[in-house]
This record gives sequence, structure tokens and C-alpha cells, in this order.
Amino acid sequence: MGEGSTHTPQGVGHGRKEEFGHVPVLLKEAIDFLAVRRGGTYIDATVGLGGHSLEIAKRLGAPGRLIGFDKDPKALEIAGSVVSRTSHVAREQASDWPTIELQHGSFADLAHDARRTTHDGFDGILADLGVSSIQFGDPTRGFSFQAEGPLDMRMNPMSEPTAEQVVNQFDERELADLIYEFGEERRSRRIARAIVRSRPILTTAQLAAVISTAARPMNQAERKIHPATRTFQALRIFVNRELDDLRKLLEAAPQLLKPGGRLVMISFHSLEDRIVKDAMREGAKLGQYKLLTKKPVTPSGEEVDRNPRARSAKLRAAERV
Repeated sequence: MGEGSTHTPQGVGHGRKEEFGHVPVLLKEAIDFLAVRRGGTYIDATVGLGGHSLEIAKRLGAPGRLIGFDKDPKALEIAGSVVSRTSHVAREQASDWPTIELQHGSFADLAHDARRTTHDGFDGILADLGVSSIQFGDPTRGFSFQAEGPLDMRMNPMSEPTAEQVVNQFDERELADLIYEFGEERRSRRIARAIVRSRPILTTAQLAAVISTAARPMNQAERKIHPATRTFQALRIFVNRELDDLRKLLEAAPQLLKPGGRLVMISFHSLEDRIVKDAMREGAKLGQYKLLTKKPVTPSGEEVDRNPRARSAKLRAAERV
């Protein structure tokens, strides 16, 4: 799900905007690096609300094929509705439109499911690794400390554990290690100690208050970021197995792509970017990839002004040799 994307409820119906206004991060750059081949076969590994997918579809045409994956069934439902309406309009206008298949699944499922759906390989894979504001903006999902909500944080509501289970069941050392590893939080031990002493913690607001008391900002630089930001990130990454799934996708990508196929990845924090960078560089050393981005591509100032969540986005791309 695209962390830098904005999803704002809008009117629904003919002559009106889509049900959700969707602004994908680095859209032009991602599509340019993907170099969509007309009639090709592509994967959108994180379909979200379908913003990147629709741009790919416009360039694919028939008999092109696009397979979209997402962990979040709610996002997939919305994307399916948007894609269905767009496909219907395209066919009414006799436009050349590809086959689009949306599947509920994670990065980890992608390698197995994608191989099952094609024997010839793919012309491109795109993944926007961020978290959508359809998740951040819904207090009942528990992703954000900006509003009171249950400590959930699951992209797939059928998976386990929840953030509440982690916060209330892990011991102090496990919590500290998790917060340090996935949140890069220097005060992880202090925060873990405060969490254990404050149990049970059942809501996002409760957890944010505990963290804020335990890790008060010491200087002006620390005041620029909420004290709970890194801990919430760590819990979300752990609960959704984000980095494990990312590694599995990157491991499978060279086998999934045809020669000349493109891999385009958009990350939103240093942990993701480091994994993507290392995998692409290792692939280049092994003769699997030609690197298309020596340094990550970042959003323009104009895009950041329009969509502040795009600020931390980094795009890297490689071509299968």
C-alpha cells in the first residue's frame, strides 16, 4: 500500500469523481521506469486502491494482462470497484483494454501464485511498499496514534498477531529488541520498560501516551517527530511481516521476470530501502540485473507540496538481463 498516496472520499456516480481520490507516489517516474510493453504481462505487487495499476493498464492494451496483489481486503474491494468501472467505460468507448486480475495475498504469496498464473514470465513488477491513508485514516484499524483506536495494525484482518497482543504479551527484552530493530529507536529499552509497567494497554492513544512520557524529546531535532512514531512503525512492520515478505519478493523476482523485464520498487523508510538496494546490487553482481538507478529517485518539491507523505519515498529500478 502506498504510504505517500492520498485517498480522500469523493462522490460516486456518472460524471463525478471516483469513490476515492487516489494520488500514487512517484507515479510518472514509476511508470517510466517500468517501460510498459503493449500486450505484456505485469504484476502490481501492492495494488492498493489501484492508482498505479490503472496507469499500467492504460499502456498495456489487449491482449495485455495485469495481476494485482494486496494484503488488505478492504483496499482490494475498493480497487476492484474502481478498476471495474474504468474497464466498463473503456469497453463502452471501444478502447483497447487489458485483462486485470486482483488477488488477495501478500508479497510472500506472490512468487507462488504468480508462477501458477503464467509460464512465460513477466515483463515487469511494481511494488509501492508504503501504507495507505485508507489504513492510517481509519481509527478502527489502529495504525495511527493521531486518533483513539484499538491496537490492531493488521493489513490483513485474518492474520495474527495484533499489535495489542505484541504490546501486552511480549516480555520486556523482546519488545525492546523489536522496537530497536524495526523502528531504529535508540530509546527502545526505556520505552519497552514503560510499556511493560503500564499494561494492559488497549488503545493507540494509551500506547502513544506511555511512549511520550518515557521518551520525552531532549532537543529541537527530536521535537520534529512524535515520540511514538518509531515504535508504531516497528509494531506495524512486525505485525504484518513486512520485511520478511519484501525479502521473499526480491528473492523471487529474478525468476519471475523475463529478460528485459523491469523491477520497480518504491520504499518509504531506510530499512526497506536498504533491503531493496542490497538485493538489486547483489543481482547485478550475479549478472541477473542491470541497475537503472544508481541513486534512488525521490519526489520533486512540487509533489511533496501536493502530498507531504511522499517526502520519504525512494524509487529504485533494475532490468532483468
